[in-house]
Amino acid sequence: RRPEGQKRVIGTLLGVTSDDGSTIEVVNCFAVPHSEKQEEVAVGQTFNRTMYNLHSAVNKKEQIVGWYATLMDGSLIVDSSSLIHDFYAQECEDPIHLVVDTALTDSTVGIKAYVSTPLVIADEDFANMFHQVKVEMVSSEPERICIDRMLKGQDAPFTSSEALSSLGHELQSLEGSMQRLLGMIEMASDYVDKVVSGEEKADNETGRRIADTLASVPRIRPEVFDKIFNDNLQDLLMVSYLSSLTKSQLAIAERLNGAM
Repeated sequence: RRPEGQKRVIGTLLGVTSDDGSTIEVVNCFAVPHSEKQEEVAVGQTFNRTMYNLHSAVNKKEQIVGWYATLMDGSLIVDSSSLIHDFYAQECEDPIHLVVDTALTDSTVGIKAYVSTPLVIADEDFANMFHQVKVEMVSSEPERICIDRMLKGQDAPFTSSEALSSLGHELQSLEGSMQRLLGMIEMASDYVDKVVSGEEKADNETGRRIADTLASVPRIRPEVFDKIFNDNLQDLLMVSYLSSLTKSQLAIAERLNGAM
């Protein structure tokens, strides 16, 4: 959580650097307390070193590769970024700087990466010049689903740190997935009809993607598909029912133990 009075959060990035140094894989991170007041910047050096030692005890391959920060008044890079970057330049060679857009602009978590080169004037390092580099986000399926739920599950616009995401019922999630699938099928079918009628120019890449998608669908008779779908749906409902029943039994057991 961002301390009161602070406009952004910073932290240390942990990862692995490729043998040729051209690629850095960030796999972990932790927040670091800091203070920014006008032209003064203070970073929790002791806290940073303690947390890094604890992480190293679990995974020695993860090394400090740079630092991250959230947007500050809508700006990606601010004057104090150079001072913080100088601190991390003492922790690792050629640190990277990630800027995370926590304002969820366009309903997405924007991330930009930077590296710096010193600006030399009269043989003295005057400041750091940040250059944007390519960044690629790779996430597991559970992580992607969780972030998607956080972004799209808001009951109200995401305007504060207290905003919560709601989790829909299993049947609601299933219904939403089926509606999105039906919408994509109708879109593809409409595109094919327009190409056949000559209303739209054919695109070879799109045609290959549609053909590959159709080829991946198993050939199942409609009645067999309905049976498989209904059986899986009944299994899902049974698991949901047993889960609710287990929660009720645990609640009753806790009350009985408390009464005794």
